[in-house]
Amino acid sequence: MYVKEIWRYPVKSMAGERLERATLTPLGIAGDRVVRVVNQLGRVVTSRTHAALLGHHGSTSPTGEPLVDGLFWDHPSVLAQVRNIAGPGVRLIHDESAARFDILPLLVATDGAIAAFGRDGRRLRPNLVIGGVEGLDERQWPGRQLRIGKVIIDLDSLRGRCVMTTYDPDTLVQDPNVLRDIVQRFAGELALNSAVVQGGEIELNQPVELG
Repeated sequence: MYVKEIWRYPVKSMAGERLERATLTPLGIAGDRVVRVVNQLGRVVTSRTHAALLGHHGSTSPTGEPLVDGLFWDHPSVLAQVRNIAGPGVRLIHDESAARFDILPLLVATDGAIAAFGRDGRRLRPNLVIGGVEGLDERQWPGRQLRIGKVIIDLDSLRGRCVMTTYDPDTLVQDPNVLRDIVQRFAGELALNSAVVQGGEIELNQPVELG
């Protein structure tokens, strides 16, 4: 097995960036989901209710600052576009605490399960895609660990999927049948909620061991 894809989503609920290498910490991939949209009550606003957020792309500047469509995340025009989507009272905040994650800091998918899914793997929003995995073998992985060089990752549980999977990553056209299919064929679960036990550097094509 090997590291096939690495993804980071600097802004929660926006499209992410594909990386050649990354630093893993106890809070997942460094720089992942460090900016989010919140409403007047401080509650997180996501693409589950405002799918147009997925049409904007989060990335990271050479100095490590989160960007939205190439602009710094706190640029006034970024806020204006987000408010056009989610309402006049929302704002963007920068937060690197563990509170920024819905479940665990890392989502691991496999090429075998994505092939069985039969659609663009970006719909699953993984952080890591592990290549060289047979079919749906990932469904037997909860409770085990991955080792990538010095990095150790705990595989906790299968991820229950939501309405975000129904939106095409490029066109944002919604197909409700996607989620119905996940429920019918995969009991509503694809990819793995994961935690970093020991951090370090990883890169594409690096060997992966399952323990």
